[in-house]
Amino acid sequence: MNDLELTQAILQRIRALDGRYHERAYLFVLAALEYWQRKAGVRGHIAGPDLARACRDFALEQFGLTARTVLSHWGIEDTADIGRIVYVLIDVGLLIRQPTDKIEDFDRVFDFRKAFEGDYPWSGLRGPVETA
Repeated sequence: MNDLELTQAILQRIRALDGRYHERAYLFVLAALEYWQRKAGVRGHIAGPDLARACRDFALEQFGLTARTVLSHWGIEDTADIGRIVYVLIDVGLLIRQPTDKIEDFDRVFDFRKAFEGDYPWSGLRGPVETA
């Protein structure tokens, strides 16, 4: 089996388990995990809330002001969606869970509206604009 066939087989298993999310949503979560591990300088387990925040940070870095729109297009509307995606990735064997991990670890980690519609790190100074 070549890589393309393997990828197609995994995607078919993902679709069979939970077809509510775009295929790119699963790839995004895996990329966010890699992003967190690269930034942390360690490989290994990441707790659910930390992975949810890594997804937020990675989305903002990759998509900027369009992050929420992109995630929404893929079906990701809140941190619970990230948890459901993670658990599908666990079910197909791409991720491993620890005995203490629960899908509820992803519930309400942060508010999507606040995270993606205003609290941007690059939003600049707020206040009155001085005129000459």
